[in-house]
Amino acid sequence: MRIGLDLGGTKTSGILMNQNGEILARHRVESPRGDYNATLTMLRDMVTHLAGSKGDDIHVGIGIPGSISPATGLVKNANSTWLIGKPLLQDVTQVLGRPVRIANDADCFALSEAVDGAGAGYRTVFGVILGTGVGAGIVSNGALLNGPNAIAGEWGHNPLPWATAGSDPALPCYCGKSGCIETYLSGPGLAKHHAKTSEEIVPADTIALADSPKRKASLMLYASRLARALSHVINILDPDAIVLGGGLSGIHSLYQDVPALWGKYAFSDSVSTPLLRHMHGPDSGVRGAAWLWPA
Repeated sequence: MRIGLDLGGTKTSGILMNQNGEILARHRVESPRGDYNATLTMLRDMVTHLAGSKGDDIHVGIGIPGSISPATGLVKNANSTWLIGKPLLQDVTQVLGRPVRIANDADCFALSEAVDGAGAGYRTVFGVILGTGVGAGIVSNGALLNGPNAIAGEWGHNPLPWATAGSDPALPCYCGKSGCIETYLSGPGLAKHHAKTSEEIVPADTIALADSPKRKASLMLYASRLARALSHVINILDPDAIVLGGGLSGIHSLYQDVPALWGKYAFSDSVSTPLLRHMHGPDSGVRGAAWLWPA
């Protein structure tokens, strides 16, 4: 058996999963924002709760909003900024007294969907999270692609391709640059760009209803941006499937509109890449964290 934890900025979810991918127990708590030591205590308590009397040989996988730097062993690129610069893997392993593996939360999502989700059976899967942030993971032949810099799939912090100043004004990103894909395709990004063009301040899930001409126009522009961004992935990686997750993956029109558009940008006479919606929903992150320990 294995435990998977999804360490989020506001909530942390955990599961106990057996070797067949069946979830035996669940636990969810509020994340202690801004407090690293309290985060370690929370992770310890969650593992204790989920493991129960099952023994000490249960392996633990954790998905985090960032990654462990191969150069330093410290957390980098985390929008939960209190984790940045901390030896999280070392500290959690010591606190738990058992083996731990840590990966980026988008990597965990991609792994979950590739192993036994919407991307099962495809050789190469590009798994995308469209939520409060934008990230991605790459799975090839059932294994995560881990590059020497631990940034494989960090597609959200590339510039939006074929952006125009009129329809795609660049906004600053928390990473220090501007015009990043995340600033256009995240939920807050969609809401900000909609507010600029329509003078209507509403959250992304309201825009997704497309119940007015201005909201429909914002969604079509969103689909265009997503098509352009994914066409770069197709040009470079040419994945066998692309799987969408996160809150904005529930916009059903994307699965028709984006493939209808990306052929204009991909360097190919045709594009047969399937664009798929996740299978495991909110469980993808924790399942993928558990699958960091393969069967």
